[in-house]
Amino acid sequence: MRTSIATVSLSGSLTEKLTAAARAGFDGVEIFENDLLASPLAPREIRARCADLGLGIDLYQPMRDIEALPAGEFARALRRARHKFEVMRGLGADTVLVCSGVSPRAVDDDALAAAQLSRLADLAQDFGIRVAYEALAWGRHVSTYDHAWRIVEAAGHPALGTCLDSFHILSRSRGPEDLDGIGDIPGEKIFFLQLADAPLPGMDVLQWSRHHRCFPGQGGFDVAGLLERVLRTGYGGPLSLEVFNDVVRQAGAGPTAVDARRSLLLLQEETGIEVLPAPAVPTGVAFAELVTRDAEPVTGLLTGLGFARTARHRGKPVDLWERGEARILVNTGPAAPAHPLPHGSGATPADGTALTAIGLESPDPAAAARRAEALLAPVLPRRRAAEDVPLDAVAAPDGTELFLCATDRPRLPDWRADFQDAPGQHPAAPDRPAAFRIDHVALTQPWHRFDEAVLFHRGVLGLDAQESVDVADPYGLLRSRAVTSADGRVRFPLTVGAAPGDDTAQARHIALATDDVVADARRLTRAGGRLLPIPANYYDDLAARFEFADGELETYRDLGILYDRDAHGAFRHCYTHTVGRVFFELVQRDDGYRGYGAANAPVRLAAQHTARWATAG
Repeated sequence: MRTSIATVSLSGSLTEKLTAAARAGFDGVEIFENDLLASPLAPREIRARCADLGLGIDLYQPMRDIEALPAGEFARALRRARHKFEVMRGLGADTVLVCSGVSPRAVDDDALAAAQLSRLADLAQDFGIRVAYEALAWGRHVSTYDHAWRIVEAAGHPALGTCLDSFHILSRSRGPEDLDGIGDIPGEKIFFLQLADAPLPGMDVLQWSRHHRCFPGQGGFDVAGLLERVLRTGYGGPLSLEVFNDVVRQAGAGPTAVDARRSLLLLQEETGIEVLPAPAVPTGVAFAELVTRDAEPVTGLLTGLGFARTARHRGKPVDLWERGEARILVNTGPAAPAHPLPHGSGATPADGTALTAIGLESPDPAAAARRAEALLAPVLPRRRAAEDVPLDAVAAPDGTELFLCATDRPRLPDWRADFQDAPGQHPAAPDRPAAFRIDHVALTQPWHRFDEAVLFHRGVLGLDAQESVDVADPYGLLRSRAVTSADGRVRFPLTVGAAPGDDTAQARHIALATDDVVADARRLTRAGGRLLPIPANYYDDLAARFEFADGELETYRDLGILYDRDAHGAFRHCYTHTVGRVFFELVQRDDGYRGYGAANAPVRLAAQHTARWATAG
């Protein structure tokens, strides 16, 4: 089907918005009146610009307070409408959006509303224009789609139809039964369809609409269910996105347009309109890659954690460190320090250490790359020697490179073939064997990329998005949402909300799963490593909340180990000091614990702030 996006959903000048929409692959746009008024281009020039970009102008919007008015007010409204229709003639737009009135002068009279909308449609028809009447969720007298349709039906004018907006409908819906009336509307009388999602907060609906709409798949609405009902009516017009929120107003138009187009592709896949390559859900984490100016702090930390330097890349200054199934690449290439940090701060910490890439075990790397490219995440260009293993990577919205890997897989190239053994450089073996792997990688997101990141990991990689949670930081709340594989072998907690200029809250961390967190914490401290000190008050609170065996709580207090429990099991974890923008977490999950110790996050963040200022002092 034809796809469209409202210019209000993108930031920048009208020209920038049109260019971004065209580059993202949209077929058309809705021209928002404010964008037209602020543009130096005349309507005919905008029409020509759209034609050059291959865009149609599918809708002009909005026309407000036009129906159920006293006679004098309605006469002035018709005069205003005639002028707007002249503008639309210049634009080449053939459909105008009319919102249900909010004027205090409007009267609660459906018959009058139908008669005045019919007169408006008469005037529009003279210009070759159709009128799409939409119920605003906060309309003074008309606030539901079925009420708007009854008025349109009563008017009985061929140039008058309705516009269905998923936000206005779903924000007032109490259940699926409230959508049954969509099936009563003939498809040819649905002149336009606007799609948006939203989280489910408790707030005034107008504030909700203006500041918290998001693209389909980023909120909590059943947009797909609504779309399926609309399609069953026979509707054949555009699928158009209309989103208002504080993020898109400040983010770049280009990335936002790509995010919008991706959301629409996923919505079309979900409703059977579009067939995309099936997701090849990753089955594990092959490696995490760190780049650094100075390898010594990182390698010293890895040694204390029981890792061994096992191999070096044949042609690049990249070392492979391993323990069990956990693999860390340490890249000391001369170009590495010049790279901006992937979270987009543009700053580089003193030692330049940053997490820049993650290798994902893929059951079918080629299929995973095909899906990524179909969802506007092209495979990244790479300089590769002739003998190098072909290894594709795509970029997440925050800039992190995600490599599609196969490790120990028959008939698939193993990425480790690019590495040569590094004999004689293995540290002493751990005191006891322990299961060890990367449990999760926590990725701090730029504030304007959070929702996009959730949609990317869910849609491109096929991961499941968990419920969003708020974590208390000393400077406010951090929003966090985890995306995971069904079996928990791949886990990415995504977090946003750091205070401006706060490097600590921007750090990323790699969580390492062990079957004995106490033994590994002791090993690290014996090797001279530092664990994050936790305030004594935390352990006093633990003693009140949980019962422990004799000496257990004292051990946790001495080592800085935190504790949590959910309905499935217990969780013990501790944190290393931060190197640049990276730190490690040791985690022990017992009896199927599923979380990430979110209850302990405020204590951890406060302790990191304290440690940071102590170091600075």
